[in-house]
Amino acid sequence: MAEAATKLPVRSEQHPAAETSSTGAWAPVDRLLHEVERLFERFGAGAVQLPFSRTSLFHGAWPRDVSWGLNPAIDVTERDKNYKVTAELPGIDPSDIEVKLSNGVLTIKGEKKDENERREADYHLSERHYGAFLRSFQLPDGVDADKVEALFEKGVLTIKLPKTADSQKSNRKIAIKAA
Repeated sequence: MAEAATKLPVRSEQHPAAETSSTGAWAPVDRLLHEVERLFERFGAGAVQLPFSRTSLFHGAWPRDVSWGLNPAIDVTERDKNYKVTAELPGIDPSDIEVKLSNGVLTIKGEKKDENERREADYHLSERHYGAFLRSFQLPDGVDADKVEALFEKGVLTIKLPKTADSQKSNRKIAIKAA
């Protein structure tokens, strides 16, 4: 039986969004590292990062136990007319995913819950698993926030971020003349 695609709502807000990109015990450390990275960027050390870049000066400096939460694989691609964000979220119900756009920041948030309970005459088994994630991306200028769409199909979330007409016109190839 084929799984039907589910169109997810994209909430748009104008008030400041939280900049936390992780949850759990490492959240305070991540906030501190984010602030230090922001200071480096302010003084030019991070000027070479691309839009949507998640690479960090401190990337990989702190070990994390994977069981503390989900860390979905996310790809960002740029095309002539839009940006496309795809996130692999197998086993997550569409109702447990939230996509939000606030002040130029795209936030993808979700959680996965699983409970398994069995009772037999001589034993009782109860297992619970839980994981949550929160990923935020600063959008580049020229994204038409009113036309952003999110679609969830077969465990993959696809978000299309159309470019404004002005930003599409601003890109042109310049010919190089040989002397």
